[in-house]
Amino acid sequence: MKNLILVFIGGGFGSILRFLLNSIPILNIHKYPITTSFSNIIGCLILGLLMGHLVKSNQIESTSSILIGTGFCGGLTTFSTFTYENIEMLKNGSFIESISYTTLTIVLCFISMYLGLQLAK
Repeated sequence: MKNLILVFIGGGFGSILRFLLNSIPILNIHKYPITTSFSNIIGCLILGLLMGHLVKSNQIESTSSILIGTGFCGGLTTFSTFTYENIEMLKNGSFIESISYTTLTIVLCFISMYLGLQLAK
């Protein structure tokens, strides 16, 4: 039961942060869904930092992993919205935008995760 509460609390805070990011006007002026990418990139960086630290300290099964990794990062990141936005771009004939959005998001998420893991060393 404790783990469910940790996921609930962390997920709530992650979802609130994602909602607040979507409320920043300057992040919503481009054709690309920048706030979704930003949420996913920040989530990857945080998860990389967390996992790098937990692996180094041999605490993978800790409450931090559940609260921050599963809860907060799970609430902050959003693959479903990312996928929906891509489908909408494709339906609207924005093939180049969809391909560049997908590629840029995936590459930046990988870089963020790697950076987080390296910074935690």
